[in-house]
Amino acid sequence: MSANLKPTIARLALGETLTADQAEDAFDVIMSGEATPAQIGALLMAMRIRGETVSEITGAVRAMRARMTAIEAPAGAIDVCGTGGDGAGTLNVSSAVTFVIAGCGIPVAKHGNRALSSRTGGADVLTALGVNLDAPIGSLSSILDEAGCVFLFAPRHHPSMRHAAGPRVELGTRTIFNLLGPLANPARVKRQLTGVFSPDWTLLMAETLAALGHDAAWIVHGMGLDELTVAGPNQVTALSDGSITSFVVEPEDAGLTRSPISAIQGGDAGFNATALEAVLQGTPGAYRDTVLLNAAAASIVAGQAGDLREGVSLARNSIASGAAFAALETLRRVSAVTVA
Repeated sequence: MSANLKPTIARLALGETLTADQAEDAFDVIMSGEATPAQIGALLMAMRIRGETVSEITGAVRAMRARMTAIEAPAGAIDVCGTGGDGAGTLNVSSAVTFVIAGCGIPVAKHGNRALSSRTGGADVLTALGVNLDAPIGSLSSILDEAGCVFLFAPRHHPSMRHAAGPRVELGTRTIFNLLGPLANPARVKRQLTGVFSPDWTLLMAETLAALGHDAAWIVHGMGLDELTVAGPNQVTALSDGSITSFVVEPEDAGLTRSPISAIQGGDAGFNATALEAVLQGTPGAYRDTVLLNAAAASIVAGQAGDLREGVSLARNSIASGAAFAALETLRRVSAVTVA
């Protein structure tokens, strides 16, 4: 049992908040395996009930980053991912966006996992697409250089998270850990498009990324989804050069027509993989338009587009030219040949 967490839990029980340094120390204890399940559960629920703060999330991310297995990435690399937890069961949007953006010449270090709260996670659909997720970690930087994109499978890069796995499952509810994954990219990217399961988190996540020294980000939520949607209005909080702004994005702002969320309902990994390949090969429809909208936002974050319409144009060209599908084919090939 860790005596180090007892004073922290006592402070949290009184409704007090932690500084970033205090939170970093507490989560380092958890990730070192020194905390008991009861201590972990108590700390997580005390924060959840009171409401996590920017300082606490920042400290927890620092602890997580300190213990992760990192890789090198180009300075302009971007991550596109979501927190999960929306329970919508839609097609894999950020995975498709990865290849579209890579086809635009923007390096993508995508951080993700298998399905936890959804039917098919990013790792599930990429496996179905023939991408090898077990390529040696030492080869991932070169894969990123050659394919323009790489998938960073979270459990391989964050082994210390296993110490909190049991209490998280037993609690069975959202905790601060649901927010940490998208904030701890193993390639240490400074730019990211991140979807959140609730609009309440867009500002908090953006403020955390600012505190962590990121250059640019869009934190988005679209009508219950942890991504931008063409079904209606989207809540966005953007970080750019230290400045944070919040606004609403409509699909019409990007020159796209509306479609209901039901039009991008997903299935198992094989079903989603087939739909994703079809989008990269130019098949029109609600899924493609959703991918275009999110890719447009990612291109703004990457500094390649000035607005959503320009970003949609870049994304359309990536698909029409075959560059997006070529990125998938290259990732398949180079990840396979690096099997140890």
